[in-house]
Amino acid sequence: MVALTFLTLAATAITGALAAPSAEAGPDGPNFEIGPHNLARRQGGMDYNQNYKTSGNINFSPSNNGYSVTFSGAGDFVVGKGWRTGKARNISFEGQTQQQAGTVLVSVYGWTKNPLIEYYVQEYTSNGAGSAQGQKLGSFQSDGSTYDVWKHQQVNQPSISGTTTFWQYISNRVTKRPGSGVVTMQNHFDAWKKFGLNLGSHDYQVLATEGWGNAAGNSKYTLS
Repeated sequence: MVALTFLTLAATAITGALAAPSAEAGPDGPNFEIGPHNLARRQGGMDYNQNYKTSGNINFSPSNNGYSVTFSGAGDFVVGKGWRTGKARNISFEGQTQQQAGTVLVSVYGWTKNPLIEYYVQEYTSNGAGSAQGQKLGSFQSDGSTYDVWKHQQVNQPSISGTTTFWQYISNRVTKRPGSGVVTMQNHFDAWKKFGLNLGSHDYQVLATEGWGNAAGNSKYTLS
């Protein structure tokens, strides 16, 4: 989730305050719950549903191997499907995203610990930038496109380890891909390392749809 620095992670140009969403437990309830001071994980095996919402109409429906979401008037949300595991993986996805208003992005999104890192591999960004901010370090080629690499420091922001200071690593795909594809994550990890961006132990990883700034549209994906 981006941060509270530009508008509101979302929220317009790139900001995002993390407010407490309403989350319900249950077989299809979120494994990821956000409180006013930290991000807390619920235990739940390999399946991982991310369901973060602040305002607007967001209808998120996770399945065994993917998710769908429709949204309108969204101030800030991040929903997706993935894994809570000790390793990251390549992700193959099939589906489509349509943006009608606001800022919308689709990314492989995850966290590591020691060091605490929030990372994005942005496959589709309606505004061309998504969460990319801070310092641009360079570019590299992967999966049929150029990716620009950014790093950005979040100061005293919510994280999976509580409110603290941490770095964001962001790969932004130049050729937007709102539909199907494969993300070879190792290529990103290798490129980040060359730019001096080190990761820690992997915590969780999802394919996520995110929106802010009165975002409207829809996404539907299956992944493996």
